[in-house]
Order: sequence, then C-alpha cells, then structure tokens
Amino acid sequence: MNSMFTLMRLVADIFSQILRTLWAHKLRSFLTMFGIAWGIGSLLLLVGLGEGFRSGNKREMAEFGKDIMFVFPGRAPVVQGSLRSARNYLLTYQDYLDIRNTTPYVRDASPVLVRDDVRAVSEFASANGQITGVEPQFNQIRFLPIKQGRWLNDLDEQQKRNVIVLGEEMTRNLFPGRPAIGATILLNGIRFEVIGSMQRVGRGDNNSTNMRGYIPYQVMSMYFPLKGEQQGDAISFINYQPRTQGKHLLAVQEVRKVIARNHSFDYRDDNAFEMWDTIQQSEMIGGIFDAMNLFLGGVGMVTLALGAIGVINIMLVSVSERTHEIGLRKAVGATNGSILLQFFLEGILLTLVSGLVGMGLATALMAALGTVQGPEGFDPPKLVPMTAALAIGSLTLAGVAAGLYPARKAAILQPVDALRQE
Repeated sequence: MNSMFTLMRLVADIFSQILRTLWAHKLRSFLTMFGIAWGIGSLLLLVGLGEGFRSGNKREMAEFGKDIMFVFPGRAPVVQGSLRSARNYLLTYQDYLDIRNTTPYVRDASPVLVRDDVRAVSEFASANGQITGVEPQFNQIRFLPIKQGRWLNDLDEQQKRNVIVLGEEMTRNLFPGRPAIGATILLNGIRFEVIGSMQRVGRGDNNSTNMRGYIPYQVMSMYFPLKGEQQGDAISFINYQPRTQGKHLLAVQEVRKVIARNHSFDYRDDNAFEMWDTIQQSEMIGGIFDAMNLFLGGVGMVTLALGAIGVINIMLVSVSERTHEIGLRKAVGATNGSILLQFFLEGILLTLVSGLVGMGLATALMAALGTVQGPEGFDPPKLVPMTAALAIGSLTLAGVAAGLYPARKAAILQPVDALRQE
C-alpha cells in the first residue's frame, strides 16, 4: 500500500514538474502544440473528405444497381470505314432475346421501353413522369427497393395485366397523403391498378427513378410504343449484367456481336455502338481513389514529418537546457529511472494532448460540414480512426524518442559533470 502511494506521489510530482516546465516556456510549448494539432487536424480533415467522396460514390453506385451494362441505339456505317455513310439503327426486342439466349457471358438482361409524354391521372391529382416498360427480372439488375405492395411478376407479363409500380415521388404526387396500393390511375386514359410503390432512391431531387412508373413490357409495347418508329418492336435500350464482374469485357463483346449481326455491320467498329459500362466506370473511379490515396498519403507523411521535427526540436532543446537541472536532481538523490520517466511522460503529454486537440477540432469541423447538403456523390467527411491512431501514435513515438535520447545521455553523467553543463 505504501509503495503504491509512493509511486502515485512520484508520478504526481513528475506531472507537476512537467507542467511547470511547459508553463515556463509557454510560448514555445504553445507553438509546438499548435503545430502538432494543426497538422493532425489538417491530415484527418483531408482524409475524411476523401473518405466522404469514396463512400458517397460507392453509395450512389449501389443505389443505381450492381454491375449494370447499357446498350443504346446507335449509328452504323453503310460503307465500311465511312462515317459519312452512317445510318441510325434501333434496338429491337429480338436483339434483347438474342442477347439473353445466345450469350453465355451475360447473366441477365431486360428490354427497357421509355416514354416521357404519358400523362398519369389519379382521382386526386395528375403528374407527368417517365413511364417505363420492363420485364420482371429488371429489379434484379437495377436497385428498385419496394416500400409497399409488390414488384411486377411473370404472370403480369404473360397475361398483359394493366398494373403499375410507382416511384416514390410519383406516388406522393398522385396520392398526396393517401394510400396508393390497390388504387387506379389513368395513363393517357387507360386504366392501371397500382400494385406497388418504391422507396426513395438517392439524395436530393436529381434521381429520375423516383419519378418513374413501371409497367409490364408487353403492356408498354402494346399501348405506348416508341413514337414515329416503323419497327413495332423497337425499344429504348437494353440493360444487362455480365455473369461475373471479371468477365464483363467478354460480355460486352458478345453483345456487340449480336447487335452487329442483327443490324448488318462490323462488331469491331467502335463508332457504331452507344454503350455505358458501369463496371469500367467504377474501375476508373477506383483509379482516381488510388491516386487520391497516394496524394493524401504524401500529404500525411509531410505533415507527420513536420510535426515530428517540431516535437524533436523542442524536446532536444528542452533536455539540453535542463542538463544542469538533471545534475542538480541527481545530486539530491534522483535516480536515472525517475529522470527518464519525467522526459518520457513529458513527450507523451506534449504530443498526445496536441494530437487529441487536433483530432477533436477536425471531428467538430467534419460534424459541422455534415449538416450542410453536399453535391451529389459526396457524403459528409468522416473521421478515419486508423489514420488518427497512426498519426497521433507516430508523433507520440517521435516525441518520446526525441526526449529519451538526450535525457539518457544527460542522466548517465555524473552529477558534477552535469552541473558543469551550461
């Protein structure tokens, strides 16, 4: 019990001595601590902004769907290699069937038929949205979370039922404050039963999924085909997924071959295709993130190096100035261990407190930024605990090492030799 009390008293005396020393050189201590806090805070804020961008982009891609590929109508040259002879071609339902049935690297596909000029009317209100005809598997390709009711099924498609699933905003516009499931709406005067409504997708008002209504493809093709088109089975575009993410380029090549064969042009002609490969886009964005990580890592290394130099400088100066004090303390009975313990704790206190202050300021600023609506694709900045621990730990280690090295050299001096030091 007495030994524990003695140890606690020793530690209290050491902390008291440390605080007196820091106060005696308060300007130097403040500037050093400010530099450490500023460096740590800036590093954590930079990394937090990068993490917000990363998570926001990942969230947006997840809300769009996974491994989605698009193929749109395009322009194919009549004469090989001659862009002036290019003709427009439309995708057809047969293109979709061939893609789904003859391409082993395509896991799933759906035709998409879109009209923007169909007027939707309920007994409460009217709304202009985007009416989209799809097959039931479409919700396995795209992210379409159901809030109430159900999604389209195979019987809806086979029996050509007049049923519709509404996006969140279209539901709210047509049925303000009222239940939508089981109700009836008119699409250009044709009666449809609402069988489902979707959750809101994305942030803000820029996601058009919320303003769409989905009906069976065969019903869409019968009532609302593409306007002005001679081909009765023309579609707006095709969504498909590769069998595996790593095989998406093979899936793209298969799809190109099918479309080129059906529309009589060379599948190797890149100018003849209008496609969007979200997997390739994700890989490109991943490259941007890798470059960002390298940049932030470089900034972090410079920040930590500057902070470490500042800590090392103040500890070296502090120990050098106090060699006389160390000799005096040894002359009155202080041990080498107690002297080293003081400088060890002083280094930890200086760096750890400064680092925690910087982390606290960065966290507060990130929390304040989190209350501001950022641009699409950006989440609020987030504190990355691993980065914070690494930065504070590195500076603390540098401060302790910088204090212990000269303190040990001074502690092993004989008291008379230490007292002679100026």
